[in-house]
Amino acid sequence: MSHDLGASPLVDKFGRTVNYIRLSVTDRCDFRCTYCMAEEMTFLPRAQVLSLEECLRLARVFVGLGVTKIRITGGEPLVRKNVLWLFQQLGRLPGLKELVLTTNGSQLERFAQPLVEAGVRRVNVSLDSLDPDKFRRITRVGDLHKVLRGIAAAKAAGFAGIKLNTVMIRGVNEDEFCDLVQFAVDQEIDIAFIEEMPLGDVGHARIDTYYSSDDALALLSRRFELVSSTETTGGPARYWRIPGTRTKVGFISPHSHNFCASCNRVRVTCTGELFPCLGQNDSTPLLPLLRAHPEDDQPVRQAIIDAMGIKPRGHDFNLFQAKPKVIRFMSVTGG
Repeated sequence: MSHDLGASPLVDKFGRTVNYIRLSVTDRCDFRCTYCMAEEMTFLPRAQVLSLEECLRLARVFVGLGVTKIRITGGEPLVRKNVLWLFQQLGRLPGLKELVLTTNGSQLERFAQPLVEAGVRRVNVSLDSLDPDKFRRITRVGDLHKVLRGIAAAKAAGFAGIKLNTVMIRGVNEDEFCDLVQFAVDQEIDIAFIEEMPLGDVGHARIDTYYSSDDALALLSRRFELVSSTETTGGPARYWRIPGTRTKVGFISPHSHNFCASCNRVRVTCTGELFPCLGQNDSTPLLPLLRAHPEDDQPVRQAIIDAMGIKPRGHDFNLFQAKPKVIRFMSVTGG
């Protein structure tokens, strides 16, 4: 297999350098979160999904093009058979500075220690409620206690950073935002609140469940002292510090505070579709190129470079549309 000679950074037509990819390794998940997917899902046949070796090959090409951060996502990435092998290989890639993971936490109790040993630096764990019954309603099938044990295992394993991700759902979990922040403070970890994104038809209008970052910040400020911070982990979150604690509180605000101007990332789905923007339908298929040229990376490398030309200025999410413009579920693109 050929190797890239010299790194050439990926720059889109707006001058933004792409140095971060979110790579989905599966569309499958052991939860069925109401904002992410339908209750009855038909998952992809294996032949349509990137093999772990193809995931590694793509990662090598991206790193050869100047990417320094890879986030592994799903579905739930840790339900992918033999996925630990991929983490171990990625952890050895020369030039890759950050290997991170987003997970629902259901498998962390088992995987936390080997993931740290493989080189995963930070882990984001989805947690939308601390109430077991409400947690099950949101996830449809999830066991809160299993996730909490996973968070404890992640702390014990020694990740450089652990962050909770909470999707804000009006009428469902805003009464718990303060409790979730207090949990993060007690655990000495970070938390980010995420505005729900209109991806896929999940059976309800997003405008009915939308909760803005500004409203959440006002709510939390009644209980916590929040000091604005310029810190970043390379993603779209804006952070506040709680003095006297180790906790950062972040907000990911695709609607109320559009973060597109500084976007440095692209997404690759588990089917090898390269999406320069989460909120648009334009994509470049990489899987056919990988399989048509098993010994030559140049075609897929060129396709990635060319895809920078279709990266839009912004995502243009619209909560007021009756049907979402982006028809694929969040679990398809990668959380």
